[in-house]
Amino acid sequence: MQKNILIIGATSAIACATARLYAACHHQFFLVGRNEEKIKLTKQDLLIRGAKKVESYCCDLTKMENHEKILHHAELSLGTLDIVIIAHGVLPDQQQCEKNIDFMVQSFEVNQISTLCLLTLISERLKTQGHGTVAVLSSVAGERGRKINYVYGAAKSAVSIFLQGLRNRFHGTGIHFLTIHPGFICTPMTENFKKGRLWKQPDEIAPDIVKAIAKKKDLLYTPWFWRYIMLIIKMIPEKFFKKMSI
Repeated sequence: MQKNILIIGATSAIACATARLYAACHHQFFLVGRNEEKIKLTKQDLLIRGAKKVESYCCDLTKMENHEKILHHAELSLGTLDIVIIAHGVLPDQQQCEKNIDFMVQSFEVNQISTLCLLTLISERLKTQGHGTVAVLSSVAGERGRKINYVYGAAKSAVSIFLQGLRNRFHGTGIHFLTIHPGFICTPMTENFKKGRLWKQPDEIAPDIVKAIAKKKDLLYTPWFWRYIMLIIKMIPEKFFKKMSI
């Protein structure tokens, strides 16, 4: 069955890998991103891979007045919104966040506030529509505050809690919200990180996302072993955890 898919943050590596799988099934897309050239390349790639229709809209997602415009254009293009994927975000320099309040606030606007605003608008539209699935990229970083990335983690934690509330609010309505907790993924955002055995490519986790959306899951850790890694990390008492460098 053909799906109408809205992807916000469509040029992110994980979003692109996921969209390619849907394109092979001839679904329709509306892509949203900030970089017009990257959006254009992504659009061409999806059409080559089999997408029935791909339209796009470029804007700055931290400007909240753009959000209504995004959804208006998406609905004009697709009609109904069967699947919405929210994948935009940045990994801020933690030390710069500690020294520069404006920089810290900006990182929250990108990683948290813009997503919460979009979710609020999208949920009301899906309520009127009567069905739909929203999948949002959060992060395992949001499950425990660590000195190396607690600004990013705090933003993602708020997104995860917000999604829990939406699941509770819309339970039994036919509207579903999926929280995606990726582990260490090789993307442009993490290109300067030292890689190890736990790191995976976007193409390796994209099938997990597609399956979780199809099964209407509430929460996805991907790769799967991150569920157990985070279970252990969350069990460490604070008096010991604060002394650790992990």
